[in-house]
Amino acid sequence: MNENEIKEIKELLSTPKNIVLVAHKNPDGDAIGSTLGMQHYLKQKGHKATTVLPNDVPEFLHWLPGVETVYKYDKQNKQSKRSLDEADIVFVLDFNAFHRVGDDMQKALEEYKGTYIMIDHHQQPDPISKYIYSDTSICSTCQMVYHFIDKMGDLNFINPEVATCLYTGIMTDTGSFRFPSTTSTTHKIIGELIDKGADNAKIHDNVFNASSYSRLQLMGAALTNLIVLPEYHTAYITLSQEELDKYNYQKGDTEGLVNYGLSMKGIYLAAIFIEDVEQGIIKISFRSKGSFSVNQFSRNHFNGGGHDNAAGGRSLISLEATVEEFLNQLKGYKNELAVSYEN
Repeated sequence: MNENEIKEIKELLSTPKNIVLVAHKNPDGDAIGSTLGMQHYLKQKGHKATTVLPNDVPEFLHWLPGVETVYKYDKQNKQSKRSLDEADIVFVLDFNAFHRVGDDMQKALEEYKGTYIMIDHHQQPDPISKYIYSDTSICSTCQMVYHFIDKMGDLNFINPEVATCLYTGIMTDTGSFRFPSTTSTTHKIIGELIDKGADNAKIHDNVFNASSYSRLQLMGAALTNLIVLPEYHTAYITLSQEELDKYNYQKGDTEGLVNYGLSMKGIYLAAIFIEDVEQGIIKISFRSKGSFSVNQFSRNHFNGGGHDNAAGGRSLISLEATVEEFLNQLKGYKNELAVSYEN
């Protein structure tokens, strides 16, 4: 985003507008934190700001300030469509291709004729927005929202609600500040957000210490299913629909499970395959260490993408067939995985 574009956006936001904030389907902490953070910021500036998400927010994020105002496109279709129809500006946050919102909402976004502003840190953005702030080196979209607010000259508008939302997104997308994308700048921003009212201890507690008994049982089942392939420095987990139902799966219950595979010594690639009978797909998450790009691996083989060390994908075949396909593809990456993470 160059200086002229920044000036144009400042001019756009200089008078009250109807603004909609949109994030991707199955929103995570960064998606929800960035949309709600922007919503709180824009409302202080006198705008009518509404967050519209493709589907519901995970249970462990229901405490975020403003989450009760979010429209879910799949369940509140009329309200969501009306908000988009009336919008002067739509902010696209934490995704960079319309297919990431699902088929129904994708059509609505493609038909929208107003102004798009994209803020996102994923690779290979589609040209879907007039204004694009894209930087794959930044750890989270929430950190980019902080930078955006700074570019607008509005850091004084970061109140406790904005700070809480942005802190949550940065924390969750950096694995509590432990991933390589976490920089000294990230820590400085986190310090600023705490100073502006983000209660870091409470946020950590709300996100990580609010599991249900059934979620812990599901975690146990996932770890029981963990398979280690030492010759490929790889580990993977499977969860069937039957197992999800047995342990009363709720949205967000599988968040972070893929990281357990990566926590083992000598494992550089981790995956989790989750059966979703309702959608007729296998949802996949990949994580890696070092130079092995799960973004490229997922794009090449599993209709997905994301970041070099964190990506998602999906499969339209059975759970067993998907795992078999994964194992077959691994054979071509054996040498690459062997040298991807050397201490």
